[in-house]
Amino acid sequence: MSSLKNDRYLRALLKQPVDKTPVWVMRQAGRYLPEYREVRQKAGNFMTLCSTPELACEVTLQPLRRYDLDAAIIFSDILTVPDAMGLGLHFVAGEGPKFSKTIQNAQDIANLSVPDMEDSLGYVMDAIRLTRKEIDGKVPLIGFSGSPWTLACYMVEGGSSKDFAKVKGMMFDAPEQMHALLNVLADSVIAYLNAQIKAGAQAIMLFDTWGGALSPENYKTFSLAYMEKIVNGLIKESEGREVPVTMFTKGGGQWLEWMAETGVNGLGLDWTTDIHSARQRVGDRVTLQGNMDPCVLYASPDRVEQEVSTILEAYGNGTGHVFNLGHGIHPSVNPENMARLVDSVHRLSEKYHR
Repeated sequence: MSSLKNDRYLRALLKQPVDKTPVWVMRQAGRYLPEYREVRQKAGNFMTLCSTPELACEVTLQPLRRYDLDAAIIFSDILTVPDAMGLGLHFVAGEGPKFSKTIQNAQDIANLSVPDMEDSLGYVMDAIRLTRKEIDGKVPLIGFSGSPWTLACYMVEGGSSKDFAKVKGMMFDAPEQMHALLNVLADSVIAYLNAQIKAGAQAIMLFDTWGGALSPENYKTFSLAYMEKIVNGLIKESEGREVPVTMFTKGGGQWLEWMAETGVNGLGLDWTTDIHSARQRVGDRVTLQGNMDPCVLYASPDRVEQEVSTILEAYGNGTGHVFNLGHGIHPSVNPENMARLVDSVHRLSEKYHR
């Protein structure tokens, strides 16, 4: 493996000094890029794109060719784990992910087991290995997974949901079943992320997309506890470096103190949480990632730069901030605005690191 030319992102996550604030963007390899849409069309469908290492590698690298980003994130999907458990993932145009089989009762849960990662999810590891080779140490590569609670939401509901009636119904009515499901998912995610680290992932993101749909106590019991189990089960060091972990609960800004106690290195913030007060609340325990509203990228380039300036100033001096959007980049934004975002972060943040 070649040595890392730009380790700004890893250094910020470990609260080490940096020359400027690092930046990457959730869903940075995606539909807002015309070159991504070309590859996606060539692949024929989303799952083929995810499961063909050469194509996944290509779209992972596309944003790095356009922008001076400080990290790449492997192109995949959070629902690869339930798919490997035999639920049959497919994507319906205009509706998003769907499962052929859903989890409805104790027997369905008993039938689940931790997949063999190099067997059923080997295409992800192959994509990571290939991307590390192609990236040639330019920037670090992030591996990721969905949180157990988020995966359970899709597995029980069969797709995305507005009210989470089925999965919450199981949680309230049969908590022991829900814990059994979350346990096998946590064990699967640990195995999955460790396989990614062994394949070459240099940092890990845990996406808890639906944790914010829970009440505080249920969040603690059914989401955070299992994410903490995962953090404790991960390989801590690889290639002579610490492998930092960032946890992101969308809509979870009120629980940052709890999240900071799990042993993670970084916490993702969405745009509903003020980054200045978040830093005051968690102190120096964790790095903060975020948190520009993705819709700012629909505004003028000057407005994008203004928003970048506001967020950098709100965070203040010193390391411990990874600039990102508060959620994924929208498919219809102008790629030029992304260029302005990245340039503004680097240019305007230097003064906060002197």
